[in-house]
Amino acid sequence: METEIPALFRAREAVAPERFTFHSSRMRMKEVTKKELEAMDADSTRCAAELSDARVDVLGYACLVAIMSMGKGYHCVSEQKLAQITLDNAAPAPVVTSAGALVSALEVLGAKKIALVAPYMKPLTKLVVEYIKDQGIDVGDYRALEIPNNLDVAAHDPRNLVGIAKQLDHQDADVIVLSACVQMPSLQSIEIVENELGKPVVSAAISTAHQMMRALDLPAIAPGAGALLSGKYADAPYSPSLPIAVK
Repeated sequence: METEIPALFRAREAVAPERFTFHSSRMRMKEVTKKELEAMDADSTRCAAELSDARVDVLGYACLVAIMSMGKGYHCVSEQKLAQITLDNAAPAPVVTSAGALVSALEVLGAKKIALVAPYMKPLTKLVVEYIKDQGIDVGDYRALEIPNNLDVAAHDPRNLVGIAKQLDHQDADVIVLSACVQMPSLQSIEIVENELGKPVVSAAISTAHQMMRALDLPAIAPGAGALLSGKYADAPYSPSLPIAVK
């Protein structure tokens, strides 16, 4: 979140006039387990309040599996809850969760079936797969990299994803999700895989950036980030879970 989201917005700055600042508040989590993810999510209201103190224009909740581990459809609950925190703090701002953003991105791309790569252990990866299926998008082949430590997830070499993607059975997939996790870097491999497989390739981070740009009522574009941010979907509708004022 703190590397690829700013990189995507900086790429946008190269082709558009708007400029951005970035602010973060952390929820603690070391091992990617359901117990730690639940504790992490419980701390999200504190983070939303702290960030709204800075009068930010949009908030991004950057842990896809933390949301998905809380139950099917929970991204809507989380977005409403955190948006209400900003409203109560007299600093209303839209909230984008990476879980909700990925679902929205797949809908924008018209995906009926996807193939997916995730860094999580197999039980959590299966949970992610079932969450996406519950949103009406079929998941065919998927790969769980089984990296338990969160710092090791961030240290995973994104270049390895090129070979991993080629190993997926992707023939019937409309879209490839190269990283179903904002912690696992993938940006430098997105367009490589897209060109080699001949179909759209996205990540949780790219999806989040797309939705954050649309939440700001800006065209969602960023060179070098694949089909979703190519400009083709720059004006895709943004539908927040809770209607609130946007600066």
